[in-house]
Amino acid sequence: MSDGYSLPLSPEGRANLVPPPPWHYVGDFIVVDYWADPAAVAAVLPPGVEPLTEDAGRAAVIFADWQSCTTDQNELVDPARSQYKEAFIVVNGTLDGEAVTTCPYIWVDRDFALMRGWIQGFPKKLGSVWMTRAFGLGTLADPAIAPGSTFGGTMAANDRRLIEATVKLTGESAGGPFHNAPPLVNRRHFPRLAAGHHQDPAVHELVRAISRDRSISAIWEGDATLTFGAAPNEEHTSLAPVKVGKGYRFTFAYTVDDLETIRDLRDGE
Repeated sequence: MSDGYSLPLSPEGRANLVPPPPWHYVGDFIVVDYWADPAAVAAVLPPGVEPLTEDAGRAAVIFADWQSCTTDQNELVDPARSQYKEAFIVVNGTLDGEAVTTCPYIWVDRDFALMRGWIQGFPKKLGSVWMTRAFGLGTLADPAIAPGSTFGGTMAANDRRLIEATVKLTGESAGGPFHNAPPLVNRRHFPRLAAGHHQDPAVHELVRAISRDRSISAIWEGDATLTFGAAPNEEHTSLAPVKVGKGYRFTFAYTVDDLETIRDLRDGE
């Protein structure tokens, strides 16, 4: 008999790539608020999510340097199973009159985080993600969380640099990042391989992210830069910035063990 939460199932259930939730996360974030072409934003919204009628084109790029574990914390003493980095784009819309965000593109550097994202409805792909770190000493090699310090994030995939961002801190933020603040809804999709059913997915649904036990540090903001690079198998450049807002740097933690299915999209888009 086989056991486990995710593939590969195994006799003892320990070989699965993603262990069962709850999953506990903490990470350092770099976020840049920006605006893209409103038509390009509308084109990546999931079915049921409508474009903003005011302040259209709102989006954000998010870099995260994560550490995660299950409740017994065994991954923390085996850091290769707990640490990873990712970069993603979110755009703004409305769902049944409520402001929401959705993630059309995301890249991550570890396989367990890739599959865990698919389970949650994030369209993750593999990439190489790097972020400036802070260690609390404020030396030349260790930017302080203080005015004048600059933090950078880069993301590449398949040997091509796709996103670059910097944030030069000016002070603590009164409100934090705004463009990724509304609730997150995504399209969760798993296709079929059976002949005649390639366009008939096994799972195709709109889902809302649910988290609990959230904790956040002081949020610092500053002047930001953001550029996108092209690649033949990527479409994120349609969401390239036409205007860049503020950037932010902070640390955030939460727990995930639930997901809300809003609607089954196989019933028609």
